[in-house]
Amino acid sequence: MIAIVTIVLTVSPALGRNNSQYEIWGADQSNSVSGVESRGVNGSWIWVWDSKDVEKQLKSGKEAKPLGCDGKNRPGDGPCDIRDVFPASLAEYDSSGKPTGKTLGDLPAFGRLHGMRPDPQNKYMNANIFAPNGGYVGIIDGETKEAVALFRVAGTNVGRSVHMSFWNSDGSALLVANLNGKVLERIDITRDRRGQIINATFNKSASLGVGKGMTIVEDAKVYLGSNGQGQVMIGSISGSYEEADLGDLTPNGYCKENGCTSGSNADNGGRPNNVIICPIPSDRDYDYITLGGGGLLVANIKTTPMTIVGEYGNQVVNGAGCGGVQVDNNMWLNAGVSASGAGATQSTFTMYSFNDREFDTTPNQPNTPTPTLVYKDDTNTATIGNTVGNPEANTTGQLPGITTRRDAHGMARTLSGSHIHNVDRIQNNVEVFNTRTLRRTTYDLTSANGKGNGVGACAAASVTDDFGLPLNDPAPDLMDTTPDGKYLVVALRGPVPVSVTHAAQGSCPGVGIIELTKGGASGRLAGVLRATNTVDTAPVDAPGGHAYIGNEHSDIHDTSVRRFRVKRSRGAGSKGDASK
Repeated sequence: MIAIVTIVLTVSPALGRNNSQYEIWGADQSNSVSGVESRGVNGSWIWVWDSKDVEKQLKSGKEAKPLGCDGKNRPGDGPCDIRDVFPASLAEYDSSGKPTGKTLGDLPAFGRLHGMRPDPQNKYMNANIFAPNGGYVGIIDGETKEAVALFRVAGTNVGRSVHMSFWNSDGSALLVANLNGKVLERIDITRDRRGQIINATFNKSASLGVGKGMTIVEDAKVYLGSNGQGQVMIGSISGSYEEADLGDLTPNGYCKENGCTSGSNADNGGRPNNVIICPIPSDRDYDYITLGGGGLLVANIKTTPMTIVGEYGNQVVNGAGCGGVQVDNNMWLNAGVSASGAGATQSTFTMYSFNDREFDTTPNQPNTPTPTLVYKDDTNTATIGNTVGNPEANTTGQLPGITTRRDAHGMARTLSGSHIHNVDRIQNNVEVFNTRTLRRTTYDLTSANGKGNGVGACAAASVTDDFGLPLNDPAPDLMDTTPDGKYLVVALRGPVPVSVTHAAQGSCPGVGIIELTKGGASGRLAGVLRATNTVDTAPVDAPGGHAYIGNEHSDIHDTSVRRFRVKRSRGAGSKGDASK
């Protein structure tokens, strides 16, 4: 049963300022099908809340409810099953435009919605479907919530999966992290004068391999037919992998990934394991490709194929960051623990800054320009490139109040760019950096005021069907900023984490509303948009955490904000829960 739980909010009604409403989107990784033995492999849920409905909740106490995905945007009709948005009947086509005879329903691993991010025009959302060996990336119309396009990335000799994708600066391309395949791939976007997408083309020639000894064993695919609202999907495939850069070496002649046979490893630790975590683009369209084993590659994403213009060893840029934002000319990137089992005894909280203007079309020498080390926690373990000499293992697990581990992950900037907020997924706090002075301050997400006084919003929203589960444990993940500049929204993980299970067990799954204070220099968790999923029955696996025995499986990994200026005429929607 999927039910809607009361939103816990204690902030003043300031949503929807500047004549611009917005939606808060949440990507729930949990299965939307019962009886599945593995987590995050079959279906997922899309949660969308309208800021106007949240404002009503704040003013009158009327509970805000998630919107549906039938084009009517009625509160109470959500959440939305991605299997309804992308129907099983969609037909698979190969790169020559011929049907393969398969449908989406014939294929495995269509689940684990890992993240959704709006395009620069705030018209579309990407959909990153991270189930192992799946490799699907979609585009959804932000207003109607209908599917527009769906692709499956290339399968390489080392695997295939889509971790995240990011729009480039003007929305003319979608950069896709084929994590297990170790390829950065690109979908070229064509728009009309109104900014509507009229074609999405998977460009095989643009591909940039970052592994060693790479070969393509299965071409990209596109899925066509009618979406969940009966509208025709778009999409095509162009180019050739023979024109892509799948070679072993960087332009400087070093192995992209350690151990290649045609060159030597790069200095300063090289790059031991180049699973792509997040390809974070700058406003000049240079892509900062963070890597699981540490190190960093910077690519010019305007060229075909995309080309490496910067390379760093993992002792210079530790793994495995995913947070990244730009303020003026500076790109801010973090480093956190590995998502693999090795991360269970790692502790990492590190922040770097790069001057994006020091990259151009001519490749830089290795480890140039030198990044600014803004902050490195003294307790970081000597792992994924860190050589400070701390113990190689931190075995304190992830239970709040017991663990000493740290994990830097989601990051957002204030609208003015004066401060950057970076969450610690394990310690339930946020490190704030003044972008001018680099001064660091901290607030927590467990107290009422962010400074240890009173009980925070997660406590009242916590799961209560297992008395042994620690309460008031937000487990914050990816985040975004609201267009009024007053709030950050942050994904809050659940008691059955689907990914990074050793660092992401939480008690109040949903989306947190962080009220910014002190001019953006601090904040507090003021409310929780609570998500729920009791359809999923996959077993819990949370190493170093609690062996949860309850029924709650919701696990929101990402949240983002889509602005809109559309007048909506909506029906009343349902009165109670949205049971499905």
